[in-house]
Amino acid sequence: MTSRTTQISVHFSSPFLLPGFEAPLPAGECPVDYDEESIESAFRLAWRRVGGFVHSRAIGAAGSLHQMVPVEPAQLAAALENHQQLP
Repeated sequence: MTSRTTQISVHFSSPFLLPGFEAPLPAGECPVDYDEESIESAFRLAWRRVGGFVHSRAIGAAGSLHQMVPVEPAQLAAALENHQQLP
């Protein structure tokens, strides 16, 4: 089985909270790394997300320190969906 990591950027227009974070994250662009595993068949190659990491500024740290916090892909998708439904 082959694995890969892809990075995307998601946008939140207001602060948001994800499991694993102690405080809401600020609005704006948020880089996300997804770990994926290949699903091979006779007809095509597909990828399944098995984990993710959200990048943010380190809480309580000055300067440009960043942290990566693990997040389930489904939890991030739900947060994005809920955020888009807000007025």
